[in-house]
Amino acid sequence: MSKKFIYAVIATVIFIGGMIGYNYYQKIFGKAITKDTVLYVYSSDSLIDVKDKIADYSKNKNTFLLVAAKKNFSKPKPGRYLLKEGMSNNDLINLLRSGNQTPVKLSFNNQDTLEKLAGRIAEQLETDSITLLTSFKDKDFLSKNNLTEKSVLQIFIPNSYQFYWTTSANNFRDKIFKEYNRFWNASRLQKAKALNLTKEEVITLASIVQKETAKKVERPIVAGLYLNRLQKGWPLQADPTIIYCVKELKGQDYVVKRVLTADLEINSPYNTYKNKGLPPTLISMPDISAIDGVLNAQKHNYFYMCASVDKIGYHTFAKSLAQHNRNAAKYHSWMNKQRINR
Repeated sequence: MSKKFIYAVIATVIFIGGMIGYNYYQKIFGKAITKDTVLYVYSSDSLIDVKDKIADYSKNKNTFLLVAAKKNFSKPKPGRYLLKEGMSNNDLINLLRSGNQTPVKLSFNNQDTLEKLAGRIAEQLETDSITLLTSFKDKDFLSKNNLTEKSVLQIFIPNSYQFYWTTSANNFRDKIFKEYNRFWNASRLQKAKALNLTKEEVITLASIVQKETAKKVERPIVAGLYLNRLQKGWPLQADPTIIYCVKELKGQDYVVKRVLTADLEINSPYNTYKNKGLPPTLISMPDISAIDGVLNAQKHNYFYMCASVDKIGYHTFAKSLAQHNRNAAKYHSWMNKQRINR
């Protein structure tokens, strides 16, 4: 056997060995993820589920399972993971093993009911709406914090928050409650005290202001008007509370575009035509502009307001009943022409 042949065999073995080694290295440390993406791993997901989820942005999805077996990795930690282009299977498995997930920027706007709020949150976290709703209504939590199923909506201040996608319903609720207490800082509490209102009463009034006008610039004016009525001992006569009463009777999806005279006779503690003072709790979830609108209410002599027909979405304000009656007649005439009967 010639030396040339021996050298050729050795070279071939080295080459094949090198190729095998390189291929093995590439499976573990080579580029596996082909584009930036977000991977959601549920608590019930297996490695096969993960493999299927990365199929569309994996160079070779089958190598993921091979590398997982080599690394003795069998169960991924649930979470929301940000995967970067160029990540290797080794990087991916280390990430899923560590559970080092990327937080969700969770947000919610004005939700009228706990049910709607739970549905909105469930769209952004792994937990479901029923579990969230059960947590919000937990009797021990409500009792401990002097809340009820009606008033607990007040702790949810519409804003953006950071949460891990796997945050449990109770942990979500507890963190939101901490944020609520942080929101009520010394400055806001002092302003509430100056108005002779508790923070709960501020939020209740803010929920009415929220429903009364969508225009942020009007909210301090509307708040000032209702405060004038409270100080005079007048009933608030706030149409949003009547709409709340109607929806309590008819269902939350019932559409009310016009308050009828008969509605004013609804027997409810939330009827501010029949009862003086603020209703027992908030009627909707006010946003920060409505709350601060109350805390920074404009001082004026307005006692009446009516939706404007000249500037849709805004209100006309009046100091006297005679002036208000003229404004109201104009508005009702416009409503009739629009054929808005309910």
